[in-house]
Amino acid sequence: MPAAAFSYPRVFAHRCGGALAPENTLAGLRIAAALGCRAVEFDVMLGASGTPYLIHDETWERTTDGRGRVADSPDEVIAALDAGVRFGAAFAGERVPGFEQAARLCIELGLAANVEIKPSRGAERITGRVVAEAAQRLWAGAAPAPLLSSFSEEALEEAARVAPELPRGLLCGAIPDDWVERTRRLGCVSLHCDCLANDRRRIAGIAKRGTPVVCYTINDPAGAVALLAAGAAAVITDRPDLIRED
Repeated sequence: MPAAAFSYPRVFAHRCGGALAPENTLAGLRIAAALGCRAVEFDVMLGASGTPYLIHDETWERTTDGRGRVADSPDEVIAALDAGVRFGAAFAGERVPGFEQAARLCIELGLAANVEIKPSRGAERITGRVVAEAAQRLWAGAAPAPLLSSFSEEALEEAARVAPELPRGLLCGAIPDDWVERTRRLGCVSLHCDCLANDRRRIAGIAKRGTPVVCYTINDPAGAVALLAAGAAAVITDRPDLIRED
């Protein structure tokens, strides 16, 4: 996909609402939309019941009032967790959303989605399959289709197998020397990289070769403008209140 044909907005709110809401929550999606954002990024992992949920870490402690591993937690346990109270009292009672809830709200609010497939250790292929199949079903007939990304090449391979029509992006920190081979083998339409681990000249060079580059996580408005001017197709930010497409 040439950079000029990248069909997504140029600014994505990180983990739903960035630093303005509890991460990976419906509250974050609503705040992003209220700020005029047109795109969001969030993480999806499987619980013990096989249901996909929005969560970044493999454990609950950092972002919720729960304890233990996400992969060991059945639906009934996850339903009772508070995903907002650690962020602030105003968000107490916010729940860990299921992927279906988040997808439906994105469509309702007109938000494009970069869905990071975030498998727990050892669950790469099943997570890729479940998330891709769910995304295929949930966005059927809706545009734009979600952009599925992952650090896990196994997850991306499985996503490609079950939902080949959904666009995929390869996630990395520092851009590997063999990025062309990897993205081609996985059928990825974009390369997602850490803005701090790669200089703008490298990003510009890749963009000139026709591969859209998505840079995370930039919170400085001047830095975001520089990345986009250098050729980045999009940036992911914790500060959607400061970094806007307009």
